[in-house]
Formats: sequence, structure tokens, C-alpha cells
Amino acid sequence: MRRPLLLTVLLTAQTMASMDGSIANVALPAIQRDLGATGATQQLVLSCYLLVLASLIVTGARLGDLFGHHRVFRWGLTVFTAASLCCGLAPTPGALVAARAAQAVGAALLVPQVFSLIQHHFQGAARRRAVGVYSMVLALGVALGQVLGGLLVSADLFGMSWRPVFLVNVPVGVLLLAVPGRVLAPGGAVVRPDRVRAGDFDVPGIAALALGMAAFTAALTLGRESGSPWWTWIVLGGSLVLLAWFVRHRGRARRPVLDLVVLQPRGMKPGLLACAVVMGCYAAFLFTFTLHVQDDLGWTPLAAGLAFLPYTAGFGIMSLTWTRMPERVVRALPVAGPVVLATVVAVVATGASPWSLAPLLVLAGAGHAAGYSPLVAGLSDLVPPVRASAFSALNTTGPLVAQTVAIATIGGIYLAAGMPWALGATAAVLVAGSACAAISR
Repeated sequence: MRRPLLLTVLLTAQTMASMDGSIANVALPAIQRDLGATGATQQLVLSCYLLVLASLIVTGARLGDLFGHHRVFRWGLTVFTAASLCCGLAPTPGALVAARAAQAVGAALLVPQVFSLIQHHFQGAARRRAVGVYSMVLALGVALGQVLGGLLVSADLFGMSWRPVFLVNVPVGVLLLAVPGRVLAPGGAVVRPDRVRAGDFDVPGIAALALGMAAFTAALTLGRESGSPWWTWIVLGGSLVLLAWFVRHRGRARRPVLDLVVLQPRGMKPGLLACAVVMGCYAAFLFTFTLHVQDDLGWTPLAAGLAFLPYTAGFGIMSLTWTRMPERVVRALPVAGPVVLATVVAVVATGASPWSLAPLLVLAGAGHAAGYSPLVAGLSDLVPPVRASAFSALNTTGPLVAQTVAIATIGGIYLAAGMPWALGATAAVLVAGSACAAISR
């Protein structure tokens, strides 16, 4: 009974953290009316969560190694739940932005521990099933956030307008924290807490990586929304300098914040790249599709979110069934999946009605799951539990960066040239991702 309950707790927390990257999208107009938020503040409500999460995810993974994955998971869940309460009660736009940043800190602590704990507590077929469900939650959080956000804002519960979008996390977080201690008992640390020393913290590496990731994400996210002004390129260049210094420093550090030895197994690098490509193209497709049905077709945000449900259904079905398929089929899925998704994206680019494409969107979701879940499970088999945190950090940071880059570039193409060009580029990149998956096999 302990392992199913542990998996339920882990994946529920992962779902909350994933959804909160997009759940505020449809609430922005209500936030603007209620708090008088400026356009810049509205951007920060959305972007600061991604900025902080991408900056600190590797540090969160390292803390799990040092202090125990169960313990750091509970720390992160506590911070995330308290910050969600602060978001829901925020009296001013500045307070809301600050609470959103705190939410991201909690997410950066808990998210890397989810995969690490799955690696530590599940083996063999049970691990593959757990990774399949984990992949589904990780990938569908953005879409589910939009749907749930639209429902909550439209319902206007107790006349609270946008606030339930954040407050919904509070009872769920409290319930998860109340799970018996034997399920979320401290343990699983690579270094025991009573032996942690100052030298175990790679402070220069942590600072360089966090600042480099923050600058890179800020340049792409805020730069795109501001029309790519001159400062975007200065910040982007500075981020690349910091990240290059981090790579060089990591080779000299006694205990680097990120252990890249995890990349040594054959197929790991192209495999992680393929995962990032699929997740980035998914984000670009979701972004473009949502803008198209709202801006071009005049749909409401709630209708736009619901239109993506067939995709969600296809992804869920594939994620829950691929583990029962023959091994030769499983090995082919990561190569075939992105091609299927690319085909559907190309069809959508022709301008067909989204509702008429519902069956194809089911197929697209299945293709996405086929290109991601089996590949992550296969790569995780190459990683010993002692390096689970490093793998979790890379597998989380890669898709986050890919989604940011994809939305900035594909979104820019959509705004400049229209949907056919944007989705055509997305389909082409997906085919390249399929090639990476083939190399990883």
C-alpha cells in the first residue's frame, strides 16, 4: 500500500507545480480589473514563475542529494502551499508577483525529488509504469492548467473572481502534507544531513547557473513580449557567458552542483535532446493553437482550453498503455511518435476547423506520449539511483528551456507570418527530434 500512496502524493504535487505555469493565463484580465495591474505586471505574474523555476531546479535537485529527497520534497510542498495561499490573498500586484516567485521556489524544491523518489522506490515493470504516469502528468500540466483556470474564473466561486485559481492548491497541499510520516519519511539522501559541510555546496556554480538560467529565460520570455528591444540581446549574451563559465567551473569543482557524469551512457545525450524537442514543440503547438482559436476564431479562453481536451485524452491513453505493448513496438515509439505529431501539426496548419480535427488531436496526443514517455523510461534505466537527481534536473530543465525557446521563436513566427508558417516550422523541428530519438536507440 505504501508505494501506490507515495506515487499518488508525488504525482499530485507534480501536477500542481506543472499546472501553475499556465493556470493564471485566463485569469489575467480579472487580475487587471481587480488589482489594477499594469501590462508589465501581468507579464511578470506569468513569467516570474518560469524564470525562478528554471533558475533553481538544478539547485533543488542538489539539495535533495544532500538532505534527503523525502525531506526536501516536504520542504518544497510546504513552501508551494503557503505561497499559493499568499497568491490567492494578494492585496496588490507587487504582492502577487512576489508570491508567484515564492511558489516557483517551492516548485523548484519539490519537482526534482519526484523523479528521484520514483527511481529509489520503484524497480522493473513497476518503475516503467510509474514513469509513464509521471511523464503524462509532466507533459499535460500546462494544458490542464488552462482548462482548470478557465473553469475556476468562469465559475466565480463565492464572488472571488481569479483568487480560486491559486487557492485551489491550498487544501490539496495540506492534504498531501498530512500523509502519514512513514510514507514521506526522511531518507534516500546520498549524503546524510549530519555530514553535510559547507564544502558540499558549490556556491559559485549555483550562483552562475541560477543567474545564467534566469537571464536566458528572461531574455526570451520578457524580450518576446516587449518586442525584443536592445537590452534583450545584452542579457542573452550575458547569460551565455555565465553558462559557459559554469561548464568550465564544473570540471574543476570538488562537488559540482550538477554531475554531468549522468550524460555518459550511450544514447543519453540525443535521448534527452529528443525529449526536450518534443516538449518544446508541444508548448509551441499549444501556444499557437490557443492564440489561433481566440484571436482568429473569436473563441473564449474556456472554449480554447476545452478544445485541447482530445489531445489530452490521446496523451493519457498512450501513457497508460504503452508499457503493455511488445518490446519491439516500445522501441519504435520514440521515433514514430514525433512524426505522427508532426503530421497532425502540419494538417492543423492548413487552417481546418479545430473541432473537426478532434480525432486527429487524439492521435497527436498519442504521438506526443509515444515520443516522450517510453524514451524517458528507457533513459532512466541507464541511471543508477545515486545519479537520479542529476537526471531529474536535466530532464526537467531541458524541457523548460525548450518550451521557452520554442514559444519565443515559434510564437514570433506566428505573430509575424501567421499560423501556417509557425506550425510548419514546428512540424520540421519534430522530425528532427525523431532523428535524435533514433540515434539514442
